[in-house]
Amino acid sequence: MSRLFGSVRARATLGATLVVAVALVVAGTAVLLSLRSNLIGEAGTQAERSARAVASELAARTPYDKLSGLDGDDSPVQIVDEDGRLVAASEDLRRITGTATADVTPQSPKPDDDDSGDDSDDSDESLAPGEIAAETTFSNGSATVDGDTEDYRFAAVEVETDDRGRLTVHAGAPLAAEHGAVRTALTVMLIGFPLLFGVVAGVTWLVTGRALRPVEGIRSEMAAITASEDLARRVPEPATHDEIARLARTTNETLAALEASVERQRRFVADASHELRSPIASLRTQLEVAAAHPELLDLDGAVEDTVRLQHLAADLLLLARLDAGERPADARVDLSALAREEAAGRTGVTVDAEPAEVTGSRGQLGRVLANLLDNARRHARSRVTVTVRREGDRAVLGVADDGEGVAEADRERIFERFVRLDAARSRDDGGAGLGLAIARDVALRHGGTLTASASPAGGALFELRLPLAR
Repeated sequence: MSRLFGSVRARATLGATLVVAVALVVAGTAVLLSLRSNLIGEAGTQAERSARAVASELAARTPYDKLSGLDGDDSPVQIVDEDGRLVAASEDLRRITGTATADVTPQSPKPDDDDSGDDSDDSDESLAPGEIAAETTFSNGSATVDGDTEDYRFAAVEVETDDRGRLTVHAGAPLAAEHGAVRTALTVMLIGFPLLFGVVAGVTWLVTGRALRPVEGIRSEMAAITASEDLARRVPEPATHDEIARLARTTNETLAALEASVERQRRFVADASHELRSPIASLRTQLEVAAAHPELLDLDGAVEDTVRLQHLAADLLLLARLDAGERPADARVDLSALAREEAAGRTGVTVDAEPAEVTGSRGQLGRVLANLLDNARRHARSRVTVTVRREGDRAVLGVADDGEGVAEADRERIFERFVRLDAARSRDDGGAGLGLAIARDVALRHGGTLTASASPAGGALFELRLPLAR
């Protein structure tokens, strides 16, 4: 069963069919009850009309054997006196239920009850002689008239006569029309509703399948992309403005981001292997030469290559941790104190800082400042300035130099990994091109920004903006 209704299409069809079924059953029940109530009301009106017609004849002192309402073939009539005795009934009435008495044979009144001049009675309504009560009482029952037994709606009307006291007239109207109409409507519903349910289920199945067709196209294309590992492919986007179209656009955006990430990882691996190959090859060459000719060993060069390898490996490991989503520590760091600490061991660096605390990793923020200072010293002519100030809810750390600056076209490109504007690639003139990339990644991880612009001295100005600690 779970497999049968496991698809969205099947569940949507089942849900729509159930909703329509509940709605139709409720509506059908209401229609049947309303139809039955209306037909019973019409039968009651007909019975009341017959009862009042007989009561009018009784009020006019018409004898029982002359009453026109007692010779009807389809409307049973009973006339009952104050004591509940049947005094007159329809000619062909053989059995009756639902009225004041089940008697069908009239009874003669007792001699001491034939006093018609007594105005006292036990009725709740006081009537003058010849007056018919305004209130009518209704009931349901059955009667056998001329051998046919049917259900009837009975109306009871009281009338005050001059010579026979208070009488109650019970007249019935057949409910055959009501039963027939209700049965016909019920039959139509029992036959029509299942057919309608089938139509609703079929239409919902077709419409849902058509609506989900783009989803199947997206799924099949994603399966093909997964199998081919070709991230340049895109899923089809339907020319609509619904949720499926937005799903397709979001999927393509995700594929584009994934493609860019994979491509960046490939470039990273290629550049990292290139950067590692040079110092390793240089170090191997020096060791091989030293093994053959110990007197030619360049110990200082070997140490520098080793240090360069150590720094490069540390940078690559930090980038790997940042790419893996490593969250910075939740510690309070004073940028002014951190700036003075990093500038203490470097010549030509001046610090102008006001207290500004931020939240993050002291080690990573120190790495950012160290990278910015190393970059500034590499390009400065004589002076590097570090400033720390507060701007609204942000702390701004600036590192400026008096060098040649960075061309406006390169102010974003220099933050890419392994990008170096230096022409030289030696261990003396340039680094691996990871310092600024690491600095920006750390800034982003701390909820801040790192930008490059021109300094007042004509060189480059790098500004790190971080949220102030609360």
